[in-house]
Amino acid sequence: MSSLRLLASAARRAPAALSLGRRGYAEASDKINLTLVLPHQPIFTSADVVQVNICAATGDMGILANHVPSIEPLRPGVVEVVESSGSKKWFVSGGFATVHPGNKLTVNVVEAAPLEDFSAEAIRTNLQEALRVASGSGSEEDKLEARIEADVYEALQHAISK
Repeated sequence: MSSLRLLASAARRAPAALSLGRRGYAEASDKINLTLVLPHQPIFTSADVVQVNICAATGDMGILANHVPSIEPLRPGVVEVVESSGSKKWFVSGGFATVHPGNKLTVNVVEAAPLEDFSAEAIRTNLQEALRVASGSGSEEDKLEARIEADVYEALQHAISK
């Protein structure tokens, strides 16, 4: 018997108590329980928030209550936490966001800093230096590290220009 037919047969015979929960659209009035942490410091610990916008590797996405469980790798960019009283933004260098069943979201990031802490002039200067090293005649390792640094500065420059 094919595995699909076996699965369908087993599902028909499963007791009603084991039936899967229905999934619908997230409701904006519901809250999601957020834990946002760095290796050395928690930023949010089990805080109920309205929405979290993340910079996933597959594209930017907003997470509301009742979101489908998933694991998303994060690229350098902004994580925005929307609370009833307003929103807060952090620039993150990368990490992972895990949406758990039961309206729980865990965001683990390597580095994060409030977006308002950055200077546009310092970003521009550091980006130019990283691009100079990346296109220079240094070692391949130095060039690759500079290219990564330039990518982060470009993402940061884009984030503060919004």
